[in-house]
Amino acid sequence: MTGIKFITKLILISLIFSNVSYALEDIKPSTNTLIKKPLIERYVFDELKALRTDQQKLREDVTKQITKSELSVSDRAIAYATDTINNIFYIIAAASSILLIVGLKSLKELKENSKQLVETKILKLSKDFEERLVHIESKAKQRFELIVQTQEHLEQTEKVNALWRRLEVEESTQEKLHLYDEILKVSPACVEALTYKAHTLLDLNEPRWALSLCDQVITLDDNYALSYWQRARANAELGDIDEAISDIKLAIEIVPSLQDELKNENSFDILSKNKNFIKLLT
Repeated sequence: MTGIKFITKLILISLIFSNVSYALEDIKPSTNTLIKKPLIERYVFDELKALRTDQQKLREDVTKQITKSELSVSDRAIAYATDTINNIFYIIAAASSILLIVGLKSLKELKENSKQLVETKILKLSKDFEERLVHIESKAKQRFELIVQTQEHLEQTEKVNALWRRLEVEESTQEKLHLYDEILKVSPACVEALTYKAHTLLDLNEPRWALSLCDQVITLDDNYALSYWQRARANAELGDIDEAISDIKLAIEIVPSLQDELKNENSFDILSKNKNFIKLLT
């Protein structure tokens, strides 16, 4: 009897553990779903943190480079002034020796002529030094402005790239429109952002707004096929059949592979019975 009770307990324990494992397997998919979104947010926060760190490091490097450049200019100026003074005294000594040996002039004349010679030489060297210093300062200023412009361009580029990365994982249509607006604030002439914003507006049933954006893109770049494609969608939804077919032709001329997408575009369903559209399909 004791052996039978022991076997019965073992069977009950195994049944309990099997039920617990099945329950854990049922819970696992939902847990993965809950974990997925925080991981994406963590990735975005890490990218933004890395961007701020890189910007701070770039700012420190630029400050160090400018300080080093200014110190170098000061050192050159001091060295140049020292060399100039030494050369003046050498010239005075050489001129005095020559005049004394030849004996052509008196001591007074020698003094006056030496003074005049020194003053002339100093004026010439000072003028030359000032011109060189102005040239060095001008070059340093140009380099500083170039560094600042480059830094601003890098910051804008990093900001735009971060916004595009957010768009890749964003699912909300309204939030996508907001992100496109943020990109256009940094880069108003970005044809990609304008075109994809028009695409999103078409999904929200805003063909007139999308049409206006497509016209703006074509004004900026008349060889961007996707802008003609989106404008064709907008014209089709507004009932402008001829305009839509004309834009489709322009888009296919630029990118022939778009012809394969005609059958898959729901906005062109209204054109399915049009003869010109049927010709484009073949």
